[in-house]
Amino acid sequence: MVEPGKVPYETEVESGYKNILKALDCDIFQATYPFEDMVAVLVDDESKLNGKPLNRALYDADGEMYDILAGKFMIVGLGEEDFTDLSPELMEKFKDRFERPESFVKLFGRIMVIHEPIPDVGAPNKTQGGPDL
Repeated sequence: MVEPGKVPYETEVESGYKNILKALDCDIFQATYPFEDMVAVLVDDESKLNGKPLNRALYDADGEMYDILAGKFMIVGLGEEDFTDLSPELMEKFKDRFERPESFVKLFGRIMVIHEPIPDVGAPNKTQGGPDL
């Protein structure tokens, strides 16, 4: 699972359409296949229309950004007839690929990606009442 502003994490979702909807917190999802690996990216089909926060960019073979995923999304393996678990190797690959949260700004008519620092999971968050350091 990859959520805006967070590092990816492993999660287990029971098979079935309704369970995926619940995990993604949406009414309808879409599956996209932007990678050569046998994986799908499952994302809320209406995330941008509903104003969910931008999450991570997708890049083409030349390294040019061509889309931005909004809201949380999952990367799942592809079985013969359904989605399946990721192998440990693919889990590690995509954790590394999406490890750094991204922010986006429009500058001179282009959308620019800002790669954020990896959040320190153990550090207090100001919105949670942690001390200012």
